Amino acid sequence: MKFGQFLVAGALLASVSTIAVMAQEAPVQGGTLVYLEQQPHTNLYPPAGGFYPNSGILNQITDKLTWQNPETLEIEPWIAESWEINADATQYTFKLRQGVTFSDGTPLDAEAVAKNFDVFGLGDKELGYPIAEAINNYDHSEVVDPQTVKFFFKAPAPGFLQATSVIGSGLVATSVLAQPYNELGDATKIIGSGAFVVESEVLGQSLNLKAREDYAWGPVNLEHQGRAYLDAIQYIVTPEDSVRIGALLAGQADFIRQIQAYDEPQVEAQGYLIHSASTRGVNNNAVFRPENPLVSDLRVRQALTAATNTDEIVQTIYSAHYPKASSVIAATALGYVDLHDKLAFDQDRAKAMLDEAGWVQGADGIREKDGQKLELSVYESLPQPQSRAMFQLLSQQWAQVGVKLNVLAGDAGSAAVDRLDPLKTPVVSAMVGRADPDVIKSNFYPTNRDALLQKGGLNAAATWEDPALNELLLAIASEPDNAKRLELTGEAQVYLLDQAYVIPIFEEPQVFAGAPYVNGISFDAVARPSFYNTWLAPR
Repeated sequence: MKFGQFLVAGALLASVSTIAVMAQEAPVQGGTLVYLEQQPHTNLYPPAGGFYPNSGILNQITDKLTWQNPETLEIEPWIAESWEINADATQYTFKLRQGVTFSDGTPLDAEAVAKNFDVFGLGDKELGYPIAEAINNYDHSEVVDPQTVKFFFKAPAPGFLQATSVIGSGLVATSVLAQPYNELGDATKIIGSGAFVVESEVLGQSLNLKAREDYAWGPVNLEHQGRAYLDAIQYIVTPEDSVRIGALLAGQADFIRQIQAYDEPQVEAQGYLIHSASTRGVNNNAVFRPENPLVSDLRVRQALTAATNTDEIVQTIYSAHYPKASSVIAATALGYVDLHDKLAFDQDRAKAMLDEAGWVQGADGIREKDGQKLELSVYESLPQPQSRAMFQLLSQQWAQVGVKLNVLAGDAGSAAVDRLDPLKTPVVSAMVGRADPDVIKSNFYPTNRDALLQKGGLNAAATWEDPALNELLLAIASEPDNAKRLELTGEAQVYLLDQAYVIPIFEEPQVFAGAPYVNGISFDAVARPSFYNTWLAPR
């Protein structure tokens, strides 16, 4: 299959010939879904599934203990048919479905589940496994009987039930977890219990999955419980946006990820479908690193917040699928509080606060203080939609109040190292999807994603920390009373904006496009695609 040259007439024919097939409603068995992915996957250890190319694979080859209904956000049975939680959320007991096996034939029983979560919750330094960010306060597991497993926590872990439903808790055979972490970029080494199994792979280029013939354990509340409708899924890594879209419209691909807002009209004009799903977590934010002296002053961070015109950014660069952010987390997220008043665009206020902080506009228009210019740098985030264009427009806005923002290439050789150095990268792009209040801790706590680069986090040399914030984040992850937990989530959002640590820009979706003959596309609660119910209508 070759991509890159497409005749307009051919694309139109492909589109016109598929418009009428939606009339057929009964699922059709068979066929291969050709799925174009923007980036190659990295590591397929399930807790590394937060990277969307990883999750697009893991969601097809692994199952979870529970399923979070994407409509109601309720936690429903899947591999676990029932569960019990003690009053302070320090003990969870799960009863497993009978007859579930991994694709190598080994049983998905209590022993296997216990092993999975012991590694997810504790990590394994010898093999290089990190702790899953979705799991807090984990202590140990206990196998009660072959179909019953119990988990114990050192402190309340109210987010654990939801954590058993996330992509990072996909269950794998115990033989997988006996291998070194750095070998799990090879998809053929991942043995799950999912509806598809890995058949072959050309690392970094393509991946072939085939349907598992004996699969019979979809989420309990789904009508479909047996084999997937598709025979196979072919993943092809296709970095260029124009090539992915051209292949789709020419009938050479069926489903593609990462549609830029400016490409949506041409896709829809030819009768193809845009699929947009909310990530329901921490919004796409510009995050400051307060250890950098240029942004250590609260007044500077507040000034830059006031200098940011998110209306202009969203209306200029994005589409209706990208709602303007009104808090740190999305309006669809659990615990959301509307804080748009704290994010008002006000250039006069921005200039006054910079003046108050002692930054004086120089002859070149850039503010100076003690002989140093107020010049910041940020790297574009390659996985996030139009990140470079967003920061370039933000740079123009900040220039109007006398602040220079350099937007650097995300694939620069020094990018990965520089992002962990607040002196080189005082501003960074950050977001994370998860439909649970713990998502805020995941993004900002030092031992998790550590977006602020605090002491004890990713940058070993960091000296700055905010104990009040960290206490609040730990409280969210440890409060068993749901009402109080949501209240703490609101307090964290207020605190992050009052300290001007982040500037929320937009609520990030995952935007896909598909041919009209592709039916049954579904997404989990944070926009990971599932092809279990997908079927291809005759063309």
